[in-house]
Amino acid sequence: MSDERTARATLTAVAEPGDTFLNRIIDHSGPEQALESVRTGKLPDGVSADAKELQRLDHWRIRLIAAEPDQDMAVCARFRGRLICPGDPEWPTTLDDLGGGRPYALWLRGPGDLRYGCLRSVAVVGSRAASPYGLRAAADFASDLADKGWTVISGGALGIDAAAHRGALAADGPTVAVLANGVDVPYPASNEGLFAEVARRSLLVSESPPGTHPHRLRFLVRNRVIAALSRGTLIVEAEARSGALNTAGWAAKLGRVVMAVPGPITSRSSVGSHRLLREEGTTLITRTEEIIEAVGRIGADLAPPPDTPVLPRDRLEPVTRSVLEAFPARGATGPAQLAVKAGVDLTTVNAKLGLLAAAGFVERAPAGWRLTKSAKAPRGNTE
Repeated sequence: MSDERTARATLTAVAEPGDTFLNRIIDHSGPEQALESVRTGKLPDGVSADAKELQRLDHWRIRLIAAEPDQDMAVCARFRGRLICPGDPEWPTTLDDLGGGRPYALWLRGPGDLRYGCLRSVAVVGSRAASPYGLRAAADFASDLADKGWTVISGGALGIDAAAHRGALAADGPTVAVLANGVDVPYPASNEGLFAEVARRSLLVSESPPGTHPHRLRFLVRNRVIAALSRGTLIVEAEARSGALNTAGWAAKLGRVVMAVPGPITSRSSVGSHRLLREEGTTLITRTEEIIEAVGRIGADLAPPPDTPVLPRDRLEPVTRSVLEAFPARGATGPAQLAVKAGVDLTTVNAKLGLLAAAGFVERAPAGWRLTKSAKAPRGNTE
């Protein structure tokens, strides 16, 4: 492993993910010099720091004592994992949109290609305490997206995240789980089988080296990676304080598409989603085609109009249908009255009455003609 890769692997172990101070040193002097600054406590010429940043440097120097990058790489190699760094062929350049908050490197596990998979990708996230409605929606959206060749990105958490990953896998499609812990640490433990399947067929991603256990801050910090990797973020279901809203916030900052699924107005599980939908720039989603239209190619991935029920009367040619629409809902009427209401001559009405009777729409009555029972179904609003 090169000195630069060793340095980046070490930095993922000693510093919190995406620290802008450390990235400032890396940008100025490179990862090897940044590691040397951690080791000695001396900043490169031209790099300044305030008291809090210097305190972080002290904390990192203490952690450096326990860092074992060679062992981390050996553990990673045992499960056929790898470390990717900025500039590598597999590094997604969209991560550079994070600027000073971009990852120092990423630990991967699985056969998928991260950069290629992210070219057409959607983040599907939401509450851990999801409702049956939310779980069904997440799985259905993810499955449809995978069927259409899109990668589903999520955070591997309980609830909506897990449903999204499972939906993509069920459609035999790619899915990327961005974790707040090492790619060899199954957290939550109840998702261990899911993580094993994602690692076998797709990709697990983490900013932290193998063996790292999560804590609350890492969950929030990893949300920026989910948002940066994807073309857009879909919030399926979110409570008022859901971490998924943090992902949506990052997506908005990065100029990505923000989407949300409406839920029942009585459900606390959708309070956050509804608040998001009231904000400018959030796209309301009810169908997979609308997701693809929002994140796809302009003018090429337009969502088709929603399918509407086709009634037997819809198949009638215009004049015949106008005669049918002239019938009263109750009682009988004569050809002359129908001609006036439909705006056609009496000869045409008589001809159309025969066709309508043969099709089962109308029948003779003692006082003229009337609608059959089957033709009295609600006509709906045709405006």
